[in-house]
Amino acid sequence: MRVIGPSGEQFGIMDTREALRLAEEKELDLVLVGPTADPPVAKLMDYGKFRYEQQLAEKEARKKAKRTEVKSIKFRVKIDEHDYQTKLSHIKRFLEEGHKVKVTIMFRGREMSHPELGEKLLSRVAEDLKGLAVVEMKPEILGRDMNMLLAPVAKPVG
Repeated sequence: MRVIGPSGEQFGIMDTREALRLAEEKELDLVLVGPTADPPVAKLMDYGKFRYEQQLAEKEARKKAKRTEVKSIKFRVKIDEHDYQTKLSHIKRFLEEGHKVKVTIMFRGREMSHPELGEKLLSRVAEDLKGLAVVEMKPEILGRDMNMLLAPVAKPVG
């Protein structure tokens, strides 16, 4: 097996017993890093430290992985223009951060007999966010609510 030292220096090709003896002398572990190579490659290292650094790297990679949340914004059928613009700006911010947004129209009392008003409002939201979002789930009624799911538009690479 080919043996490599802790700082990358080559010890050359040696017998497994000889490599283990060398590892014991240096108070290190002999770790097989390239089992498919011919001859197999082993490295002298502190295995505990190696595992710790590997776990840190995995943790860092998980931290950097993008997590998309589904944010929720609720509207009423009879929403005032200023309130509409405020909620629209919240939706824009969520989409720019890369989150999906669930837009909910909440119906009260007799408003349920006019679902077309909710559809009209949701289509207005979708139209106002044309360049920022795509409709992932078309408007559908669930109980007294009408929901629509918006996803951010994929940014062009380059």
